[in-house]
Amino acid sequence: MKSPTGSASISNSSPGGSPSITGSKVSLNSNRSKTHSIASENKSEIIETFAEKAKFYTSLCMGTTAIVSVFAFLFLIPFVVDPAISTIIADFDPIPVTCVVTDHIYAEGIRNCTWASCREGCTNAPIKCHQLLVNYTKIPFEKWQEQPQDLDLILWDVSNTKFLINSEGCGYPPSVNCSVFAKKYGYNHLGEPFPCFYSRAYPDLVIGRYSWNDNLTHLILSLIIPNVLFAISIGVLSYWYCPCCEKCNKSRLYEDKYPTKEEKLLCRSDDEDELEY
Repeated sequence: MKSPTGSASISNSSPGGSPSITGSKVSLNSNRSKTHSIASENKSEIIETFAEKAKFYTSLCMGTTAIVSVFAFLFLIPFVVDPAISTIIADFDPIPVTCVVTDHIYAEGIRNCTWASCREGCTNAPIKCHQLLVNYTKIPFEKWQEQPQDLDLILWDVSNTKFLINSEGCGYPPSVNCSVFAKKYGYNHLGEPFPCFYSRAYPDLVIGRYSWNDNLTHLILSLIIPNVLFAISIGVLSYWYCPCCEKCNKSRLYEDKYPTKEEKLLCRSDDEDELEY
């Protein structure tokens, strides 16, 4: 058709006379794509924020673990590592032999307690002490129980030597209780045979408690656990934060990995312009 002015006009109607909905479909699709892109960006931001928080708290825990491991290892050196190594060097016979307490002295005062068979605490000087002296023979205690012998006729391998509760002669409750130790071996049990362990490296050293497996287990655990925890914590922290590990990490730093707010806004505006176009 021609207009009254004689110029041609283009109808926006469909061949059937119904209005066209192509433009509305395009606008709906563009809105949906915008909403989907915004939702995906928000989701990625939430994931990135969660990853950052998880990394921060993990780093905090690992740093604390590394520090605690160092102090734990320093604490274990005088209380576990050194006594265990001393016990290994002393080379105690694992088979208990026969001992007899010959004298029990209870003393008070630092001057009188130059040594003690049992001390509760390995770092303080004893003020009260029990001093026990024993004779021992290398006859195994099990054999002695099967065939008891006359104590007056026995040729003791070592006589009147110091008797200690363990290789260090000290410990901490509840594993070491000197009152119980004195009652078990002291005045009321003089002359009674009992099992003990002597040192093959130092024959004058006799103790009442010894276990090769327990001693070795405590030594290995005290060396491995704190050092492994420290190594793992420092290794992970170095892998994450040390600039020298960037080549091995093959990942950019946080500033390069995640865009800034301005860059995100620019990217959004560019995406919207493309959708509108």
